[in-house]
Amino acid sequence: MTSLSRPDARSHGRFNLEQQRKRAKELLKAVRAAEPAAQARFLQYVPPRESPLTLADAQFVIARECGFPSWPKLKAHTESLDMSRRLVTERGDRDLTTLHIRCGSDIEHSLRMAGFEGDFLEFSDPFCLGPLRDLPPEELMRLRAGFLAGLSGMAEGDILGRLVKSYKGLDELAHYARIVLWFEHDSYDQLLLAYLLHRLRQHLPSARIELVAVESIPGIERFIGIGQLAPDLLAWLWRQRRPVEAPLLDLGTRAWRALTADNPGPLEDLIATGTPALPMMGRALERHLRELPEASTGLGLTETLTLEIVRDHGPLPVGRAFALLMREYEPLPYLGDLMFWWLLQPLMSVSQPLLQISDTHQEWPHRQLALTGLGQDVLEGRRHWLDHACGERWVGGIRICPRASSC
Repeated sequence: MTSLSRPDARSHGRFNLEQQRKRAKELLKAVRAAEPAAQARFLQYVPPRESPLTLADAQFVIARECGFPSWPKLKAHTESLDMSRRLVTERGDRDLTTLHIRCGSDIEHSLRMAGFEGDFLEFSDPFCLGPLRDLPPEELMRLRAGFLAGLSGMAEGDILGRLVKSYKGLDELAHYARIVLWFEHDSYDQLLLAYLLHRLRQHLPSARIELVAVESIPGIERFIGIGQLAPDLLAWLWRQRRPVEAPLLDLGTRAWRALTADNPGPLEDLIATGTPALPMMGRALERHLRELPEASTGLGLTETLTLEIVRDHGPLPVGRAFALLMREYEPLPYLGDLMFWWLLQPLMSVSQPLLQISDTHQEWPHRQLALTGLGQDVLEGRRHWLDHACGERWVGGIRICPRASSC
């Protein structure tokens, strides 16, 4: 029965308390009728006993299935969501002229649905891919546009136009009394956040600066990003925003300078501090460094995980490989599906590839990936990828060159 299944709210975070009460009553009825599936669910959380099971027991099981330690915790969270929604409806961001900044457009519509009315700026240059340099904005945009054009096959002028819109938006902050940064815990977000904090420190606006920084959501089974959340959750996060003060701005500058250094030393030193102004940034920077080549294979972590997925589950479609990466293999998911596709290209396009892909007219998510013999050897450390790779790769400011004399 649908009502007895694991709730969809485990992915988007919005729980309806009356629905959960109904599910508890249905579960209790099913277990009293000795339905095996209901009994199995109870035994996951309630030890066998002589006394009859009660509605409170069923509510406890439902709460645990929703990701909460108890029914009162689930109830308190849903009540907090309801209050947050009311407060945003009554006031929201209308007390101050507000700019919301996010590393994508994924929450813009949800912000409107939740009741926010401020302006929105998408700043989504994927710093987790390609070269980074501590350059003036105009030069950095040109560097990034050239790299992204080569990676994606898109026209450099088109990419530059999009970047200009984002970067120039940071020069127009005087229009606002409040600036709110919406970022989660992964390296895609945190690298961009470091740059934004650095820019804000360089040219401190008169506006109040606030941060919504998220690494987990109650009841979410695997939190990947703010974009997966229901609009009500954005209202709830709004109440948890924090002021951006000098220590956090300083961290942004130090992180940006470390990210753009041509060696890992500055990043390693910064990570060792635990980044107390924002601990999730340190964890994201540590994950970023794991894209450097591993000594025995020459592979970065994303490359390693991708080969492991294809070894364990392949041949399989590219889209399925990406889904497994995000849901099961990646310790700190940060890639979008198109970025994943771009990262596959160097593994497939050389004369001795690590991956083979089916030659069909299907869209790329449906094309089949298979591991080659060289891919198996590299994954097991018998051969080194940099002896076969072509073209340079960048991890922030660190350039990685192949060891092969020719491609």
